[in-house]
Amino acid sequence: MASRRPGLRRIVVVKVGSSTIVDGAGRARADVVARLAGECAGLQAGGVPVVVVSSGAVALGIGELDGRARRRGVGDLQAASAVGQTLLQDHWRAAFSDHGLRTAQVLLTEADVHRRVSYVNARRTLRRLIGWDVVAVVNENDSTATDEITFGDNDALAAQVAIMLQARMLVLVTDIDGVYDRDPALPGARRLHRVDEGIEVGEAGGRRSRWGTGGIGSKVAAARTAAAGGVEAVIASGLEPGALTAAASGAGGTRFAAAATLPSAYKLWLRHGTPVRGRLVVDDGARRAVEERGTSLLPVGLVGVDGSFDAGDAVELVGPDGSRFAIGVSRYQARELAGLAGRRGLPEAVRRDDLVLV
Repeated sequence: MASRRPGLRRIVVVKVGSSTIVDGAGRARADVVARLAGECAGLQAGGVPVVVVSSGAVALGIGELDGRARRRGVGDLQAASAVGQTLLQDHWRAAFSDHGLRTAQVLLTEADVHRRVSYVNARRTLRRLIGWDVVAVVNENDSTATDEITFGDNDALAAQVAIMLQARMLVLVTDIDGVYDRDPALPGARRLHRVDEGIEVGEAGGRRSRWGTGGIGSKVAAARTAAAGGVEAVIASGLEPGALTAAASGAGGTRFAAAATLPSAYKLWLRHGTPVRGRLVVDDGARRAVEERGTSLLPVGLVGVDGSFDAGDAVELVGPDGSRFAIGVSRYQARELAGLAGRRGLPEAVRRDDLVLV
């Protein structure tokens, strides 16, 4: 099972979206940043380490450049991010400095989460900063990202950071006070105090802001990812004074309960941090052996191999009905494994130590 270090389990990861800290003109809402930093500082003073995941670099960069950067075009957005990232860090540093706290900049990419070595290195760095009582301000490294940049809501990144640190809670602060049962602009809209597994939310949280990209759907997906990784998640307002403090103490916002049992830290990364490159279709016997008896997957139980992957890549395991039941690391390249399907007396296709049920 996953490690439960008492010191680490106090951690609260706070994700702040662009729409919360940047206005429509691309200027920082300094008062909001200062207030959020004050609430985070209050948590730290009470023995609750805080890690901030902050969007806003692209938006601030565009505002600083007075229209010279186009809002479309990867090159402009990457350069605008480089300009805005220094501004963003300056705002957080100044705001936390008022409370006697130091900050550190940590820039991550999706590849850093996907690669096991860099994932472990990032976790070590964040834990060391927490031990030094330094507030890490995490952002995606937009200036070097290879995929097309949008206006930077780091919901998924925040969930990954929370799982990486085995945090107690992830608070996703946005410009609305939670998830609603319909568009909150409609009469009779009701905020949900809790979202249980299986409840469909859709876009009930309302429209997207100018700078944000994910909408409520992205935040709900991130909250569910964190919850599945053993981290309680809350969606709450970042514009309402005291809302962050209340959310961290168990009041306000919309809450997603943490999973009760978890695999090891390595298997948490395998389930949530690594991209799936292919699919292995297995027969009923192999599925029962893996699910019920915790065995490795042998080539004899394979029915089909889909995708193009190498040995060491993550693959999903599906039953005859196509339903996914596990993720594991293949010991074979896709073409080689396809030729071994159904054959007896061969080494494992996926070892049980490199396999996690989903």
